[in-house]
Amino acid sequence: MEKIFLYLILSAYILISCNHSTSSHSNQADNDIHNHKTEEAHSDEIILPKEKAQASGVKVETIEPKNFNQIIKTSGQISGAQGDESTIVATVPGVIAFGKTRIVDGSYVAAGTTLASISSKNIVDGDQTEKLRIAYESAETELKRANSLIKDKIISEKEYNQIKQNFETARIAYEATGNRLGVKGVTVISPISGYIKNKLVNEGDYVTTGQPLLSISQNKKLILRADLSERNYKALPTIRTANFKTPYDNKIYELPQLNGRMVSYGKSSGNNSFYIPVTFEFDNKGDIIPGAFVEVYLLSAPIEKALVLPITSLTEEQGAYFVYIQLDEDGYKKQEVQIGANNGKDVQILSGIKAGDRVVTEGAYQIKLAANSNIIPEGHSHSH
Repeated sequence: MEKIFLYLILSAYILISCNHSTSSHSNQADNDIHNHKTEEAHSDEIILPKEKAQASGVKVETIEPKNFNQIIKTSGQISGAQGDESTIVATVPGVIAFGKTRIVDGSYVAAGTTLASISSKNIVDGDQTEKLRIAYESAETELKRANSLIKDKIISEKEYNQIKQNFETARIAYEATGNRLGVKGVTVISPISGYIKNKLVNEGDYVTTGQPLLSISQNKKLILRADLSERNYKALPTIRTANFKTPYDNKIYELPQLNGRMVSYGKSSGNNSFYIPVTFEFDNKGDIIPGAFVEVYLLSAPIEKALVLPITSLTEEQGAYFVYIQLDEDGYKKQEVQIGANNGKDVQILSGIKAGDRVVTEGAYQIKLAANSNIIPEGHSHSH
């Protein structure tokens, strides 16, 4: 009986030991599966320590919906605004000689500055200014004689009026140049302060009366003319403003920040063109060059509650666009996105991110370099 009792106790002990061992192995297996899944869940995480991210200029923003606009991308040209430019023309025929003032495109000149002189000496037709002086003095002498004759009624009123008219004509012609007659000829003076836009003649050229010599621009107001394709004609009434990018500094200018406004738009395209002109006027607050051809982003119909990112957020690979979402202080994830409207500065995101995501807006290429380096610092925690 005692042997049977000992046998039962030994059997129960063996059974309990087996169950405990099986449970331990099962828990260990579960832990291994969990750890494996955790590693899989974070296998695409990019690690860039916070200190390195800050030193590299990485900036992150929480994305929230905001208003945006439909964009029509086209080309255009910058020119001087009406009344902001002045063209100087020759008042007499002759040979032009530029003075001490440096006359090159882009040079600044003040109002009243002597720019050049025009001389008609040693020309077959004679000195035009001298001819005007002689004609003026002769008409003046004739008028003085007529004044004494009309008193005694030796000449008729009609003859006197004709002599007086001849004098006024000669006076106006002479004063147009005579008061600017210098040693080297008739001086050419800048009527406004501004920058020389075009030098249209060269030293020693023969010029005729009325021929353009120089154009001067004050550069205070500028005109942006955008060429809108006929296929976008229906969008014309919705266009209110625009952004543009210059080729020489690759900078985006926003017309609202330049006090810009739409001046007009064409009602039809030109005879030899499939484009409709859209014209804006704006203040030249930057180093914008009149005559430059630019990329234009016309802002049309509004888009409400759009997800918008700066263009600096995007990286491109084989035609696909990606952004980097911050997972934690040191961790980031590469995310493919579909883009929509683009105004040159910001871009609409159609899919790939959602409101509340923290997205890298500056320094995206630093994150990309960190992803390619495959360096994971020690001590990084995967807990989120």
